[in-house]
Amino acid sequence: MFSVLLSLYIKEQPSFLKQSLDSLLSQTLLPNEIVLVKDGPLTSELDAVVSDFAKRCASLRVVALPQNQGLGRALNEGLKYCSYDLVARMDTDDIAKPNRFEKQIRIFNEYPEIDVCSSWVEEFIESPHYPVSVKKLPEKHVDIAVYAHSRNPVNHPVVMFRKKAVMEAGGYQHFPLFEDYYLWVRMLANGARFYNIQESLLYFRTSPDMFKRRGGLKYAMDEFRFQKVMFDMNMISSKQLLLNVMTRFPVRIAPNQIRSWLYKKALRK
Repeated sequence: MFSVLLSLYIKEQPSFLKQSLDSLLSQTLLPNEIVLVKDGPLTSELDAVVSDFAKRCASLRVVALPQNQGLGRALNEGLKYCSYDLVARMDTDDIAKPNRFEKQIRIFNEYPEIDVCSSWVEEFIESPHYPVSVKKLPEKHVDIAVYAHSRNPVNHPVVMFRKKAVMEAGGYQHFPLFEDYYLWVRMLANGARFYNIQESLLYFRTSPDMFKRRGGLKYAMDEFRFQKVMFDMNMISSKQLLLNVMTRFPVRIAPNQIRSWLYKKALRK
């Protein structure tokens, strides 16, 4: 028994949302409920897609927030409405592969000590049939914990977790751009166990603008503050802090074309 949690806001494309929701109904193992948070007012086109989906999916629960709260706060609100301890995250512009939930539930059944289960994702721009890269992550908990010292160890849009373990770590907390990474490091510090399935279970929609959004002085400073938080938590050493800042800061302030090339060639497969 598991829930799916999504957060939707006004800038989403209706066609992307429809593809994402349709992929949830094409699963070999269907969710027991889908909780969709409307993070503030939506366009009439987006509302129409949600209304149409509600007619086809009796398990849909819509949570409407009067004002935009941001991803972390919206997900925290949505978690309150998730009836089951196992919760799968999904972004409203991505496409889940048909066997995604079946394979993740199998991991939780085989390894009951696991609290967080994610997988690889295939990134695409125009069509999921033509992925441009694969974002791979380590499999076992011990390697995931080490990986977290320098990079986000979980692909958030394809994660499934135990709600209890998330809440025990304080839930999502407002930390712009790093809400999910901050949650994982707090869960690791709290003793949660992680696992990454070694195959792609989701098509992740990307664009050239993604690399632009991950650059600039403001992003670099926000990332530095996050690294400092990890240091204060004793998650990383002073040496690791320095290494992370020295390797990441130049990438953030580099021209977008260079940053895009680094992501595609050095940080993806």
